[in-house]
Amino acid sequence: MDPARLSGERAPEISDTHVQFELADPERAFEQVSLCQELMRPRCGIPFERVPGEDAWQLRFPRLEVDRMEYRFQVARRGRDQEQILDPGNPDRAPGPFGEKSVVEFPEYSAPSWLSDEPAPDGAVTELEIPSRTLRATVAGVLWAAPGVGERDAVPLLVAHDGLDYRDYSALLMFLERMVAAGRLPKMRAALLRPVHRHQNYSTSAAYARAVAHEILPALEGLAPTPPGRAARVGIGASLGALAMLHVHRTNAASFGALFLQSGSFFRQRFDKIESGFVRFARIARFMGTVLGPADWPHPIPITMTCGRVEENLANNRATHAALNVQGYDVDLIENPDAHNWVAWRDTFEPHLVDLLARVWA
Repeated sequence: MDPARLSGERAPEISDTHVQFELADPERAFEQVSLCQELMRPRCGIPFERVPGEDAWQLRFPRLEVDRMEYRFQVARRGRDQEQILDPGNPDRAPGPFGEKSVVEFPEYSAPSWLSDEPAPDGAVTELEIPSRTLRATVAGVLWAAPGVGERDAVPLLVAHDGLDYRDYSALLMFLERMVAAGRLPKMRAALLRPVHRHQNYSTSAAYARAVAHEILPALEGLAPTPPGRAARVGIGASLGALAMLHVHRTNAASFGALFLQSGSFFRQRFDKIESGFVRFARIARFMGTVLGPADWPHPIPITMTCGRVEENLANNRATHAALNVQGYDVDLIENPDAHNWVAWRDTFEPHLVDLLARVWA
C-alpha cells in the first residue's frame, strides 16, 4: 500500500518531554512499525504499539538535547521485507545523499537567517577533473568563483571534501555567494571535490594525503591561483571528510592554513567500540593516537570544529579538541543541538565558518 494513500494521518505531537508519532493503518496491513533516527541507540527498531481499538500505531519518543530531529518509519507488511517510509502525516522533509527524511523542528529551532536573505549574484561554476597518478583515478568536482573573480585573479580558496554533497544538501555555494555579496567574506573560490573511494581515501589513507598535497592542490593552484602562503587555502569536511582533512594537515603541514571540521570521525578504541566493524577502524585509531599523544605540534593552524550534542562522535571530538588546544592550535569546538546530518552542518556555517574564513583571510 502506498503511504500516500493512508487516511487519517496525524502530525507528530510535541510536548516538553516527548514527541508522539502516529501511523495510520486502516487496512491493518502492517505487522510491525518502528522508528529509525540518529539520536540514540538503537538507530532503527524502536517499536510502535498498535493503538487499542484504533487502526493506527503510536510511539512516545523522549525529547533529547536537540532542536530538530530527522527520522523515518520502518514498516513490515505481511509477506514482504521491511522497508523505510516517510511519515505521511508530516510534510516537512530534510535532504540527504541517501534520500529524504521526515523532520520535526522543535519550538527552539530556527533556520539560519541567511537562507531567507535576498538572492545573491551567482558565481561562475566549472567542472573539475584532476588526474592523480597516486590514486590511479581522476578526482572530479566543481570549481566555483565569486562574481567578479577573473580567471587569473589570485584569491583565497576553500577546498571541500564531499563537496557536491555540501552543495546539494547544505547549500554551501548559496551561503558563500550571500556572504560575499554582504561583504562578510572576500572575493574567493571554492573547490568542491567528489571522493573517488570515500571509505578508503577519507580513512587516513597515506596515498590520498600525498595525492592532495602533491597533485590535487598544485593542480588547483594552476586553475585557481591563490595569494602566497598556506593561509590562502582552507579545508572543510564532515564526518570522514573532516578526518581526512586533519590527516592531510598532519602529514603535509603546508597544505592548508586553517580547517573547518564537522562531526569528525576521529575514532579511538576508548570511545568508539561501536564503530569497530568499520573496515578502516584500526588505521584511523592508529592515526588518532598520533594526534592525541603529543604535548606540542610544530605547525598549528586555526581550526574550528562542530559536532552535534547527541552524536556518538562527540566524545572523540572533545578529546581531539583538547589535544589540539594543548598543542598550540587556535581551536574552537561548537556543540550544536542536532545530530550527524547535512542540515546540522549547514546550520553552523553562520557564524562559525564565516568567522574562521574572515579571520584567516583578513
